[in-house]
Amino acid sequence: MNGANDFSRLELSLPAARKNYRYFRSLLRPSTKLLVLVKANAYGHGAVEFASMMQAEGADYLAVALPLEGVELRRAGVSLPVLVLTAGTDFFPEIIDYRLEPGIPNLYTLNALCEMLDARGISGFPIHIKLDTGMHRLGFVPEELPALFAFLQHHPQVRVRSVYSHLAVAEDPSQDEFTLGQISLFERGAQALSDAIGYRPMWHILNSAGIERFPQYQFDMVRLGIGIYGVSALSGVRLAPVASLKVKVLQIKDLHDGTVGYGRHGTVASGGTRIATIPVGYADGINRHLGCGRASFSIGGHRAPTIGNICMDMTMLDVTGIPCEPGDTVTIFGEDPTVGELAGILDTIPYEILTSVPRRIERIVIRK
Repeated sequence: MNGANDFSRLELSLPAARKNYRYFRSLLRPSTKLLVLVKANAYGHGAVEFASMMQAEGADYLAVALPLEGVELRRAGVSLPVLVLTAGTDFFPEIIDYRLEPGIPNLYTLNALCEMLDARGISGFPIHIKLDTGMHRLGFVPEELPALFAFLQHHPQVRVRSVYSHLAVAEDPSQDEFTLGQISLFERGAQALSDAIGYRPMWHILNSAGIERFPQYQFDMVRLGIGIYGVSALSGVRLAPVASLKVKVLQIKDLHDGTVGYGRHGTVASGGTRIATIPVGYADGINRHLGCGRASFSIGGHRAPTIGNICMDMTMLDVTGIPCEPGDTVTIFGEDPTVGELAGILDTIPYEILTSVPRRIERIVIRK
């Protein structure tokens, strides 16, 4: 390995990703296109590595948050269509040059794009129209649609590839009335847009939870995000974790007195404590609130709790009674413990755990 931390790696399981992909594909009609989200460095998994995996598996589209994320994919040889969800206005040259497809949430962005396309003599450039159906983050609200339709009818520089919206609470059965209201509002807006421009672009609103819970509204395409990485919205479904953060033990010490770590918050037991130091810390996504025994990691089939505060680049584990030695592998998350377990300890969501793993941790694709 050639990463900044040669003792640590994030293993990406191609068989696990394939299994999850095929599970979600099984919920869809054969004609429904499947878009895979690879924004935020593929939810921490490694954008280039994961996008290449999904391209080989047969995904129809990719989506990123920012234009430069799409540029990275293109420079790495990824050729699938790429939707840029937060295109902004500062990177239109890159969007055009690298054949990216911007999401358009307002007339300001659309007008700025058309001005640049007109200056370059480009027509029919693919765009995706974002409708705000209740998330109230980005997108056209219903009152803004007539002005949008009039603009599109007089600007051949662009062609609408898709119209889409985003569900706010698709995973929560107690709020299904709100979700169904979003879908109904989306249908009306998407149909009105299709009628106004004289052709039907792709429609898509379902996210991972939506695919599992509302497959009857898959329309022309769905967007698969956290689900492909191994997190299901259904309690009875156990998806395969794609990412496993693994490190090697640096050193083992047998202590008979004293304290462990910054702030002296780790206490040595009266009968002695054996500690193992591993080369990851909060700079590697190991949240400090997992320290002082709040979390435990797996080593040789045993759970070893953290002891003392987590440092920037290192963490200490209590391995008293656990057979281990320097060079042994410790699993921070994967099959055991899962990202869901760590998220529960931190009162957060698995997304945050996964996206906290920085690029200095090398991504290794496990193909078998």
